[in-house]
Amino acid sequence: MKTLFSLNKALLFACVSMYFGTGWSLVLFSFPVAGQLNPDTYYMQFVPQVKAATHFFTYMTAVMMACCLLFIAEQWKTAAKWYPIIVLAGVIAATALTMIYIFPYNEKMASGITDATELHHVLQGWMRLNIIRVSTWTLQWLTMIIYYSQNKFNFS
Repeated sequence: MKTLFSLNKALLFACVSMYFGTGWSLVLFSFPVAGQLNPDTYYMQFVPQVKAATHFFTYMTAVMMACCLLFIAEQWKTAAKWYPIIVLAGVIAATALTMIYIFPYNEKMASGITDATELHHVLQGWMRLNIIRVSTWTLQWLTMIIYYSQNKFNFS
């Protein structure tokens, strides 16, 4: 059982790290060029990548939720139960933000925006919401790092 719990936490940490890295890559490298996009160029720079990421991260999010629940069960009688609870809350918050607010922007861009002003407004709204989402991903990653540092990076 100890090995299962260790692998579970390692998988969860890998997943929060993927979100953390993807989010900060988006903010640091994609956002700066977003202002250069126009109705003729944005689609190939945006839509296929977001579609692929959405497909992959949908499954990864389900894995993360399952890992959090197992981690909570493992730590339920200890003070450490708050670490996976915080990560799970972050996963749920980021997922809700994505489904309720970010997906409509994704759909607008996928449908083909022909007006530069509309594209600018959609991209600005999309980036603003993604900064919030990246903040939740950062909190998840920091929570796992704090958990491991409190446990001297013992994965058991």
